[in-house]
Amino acid sequence: QVQLAESGGGSVQAGGSVNISCVASGTTDNRLCMAWFRQAPGREREGVAAIATHRGNTYYTKSSNGRFTISHDNAKNTVHLRIDALDTEDTAMYICAARPITCTGVYGGVWYAAPADFRNWGQGTQVTVSS
Repeated sequence: QVQLAESGGGSVQAGGSVNISCVASGTTDNRLCMAWFRQAPGREREGVAAIATHRGNTYYTKSSNGRFTISHDNAKNTVHLRIDALDTEDTAMYICAARPITCTGVYGGVWYAAPADFRNWGQGTQVTVSS
């Protein structure tokens, strides 16, 4: 059973950047698709970015608009997400997720994120952007 623990959220000013991280534990198999979702109050959970940890392939949703960068540190079993040019609309709980091996839902280079595809979830880290 994969356990996920996020860190690095907080309060940031609009226009700035934030880095958040997710450590995966409880597995010796490094073949995972790890992803970031976010959920704001009253809104549905939406995908942001995903990475196939054993290949390094990265995937983004259309709404990511080039402001999100996902990366993976294999030695530390950690996935990072950097968000640039923060807007108040980015205020949300950012939640890490994992599924075995393959990042599904990728068509034409775009990731069509589906929360139901992921079996493991972290508790989330809050990012609050103020103007």
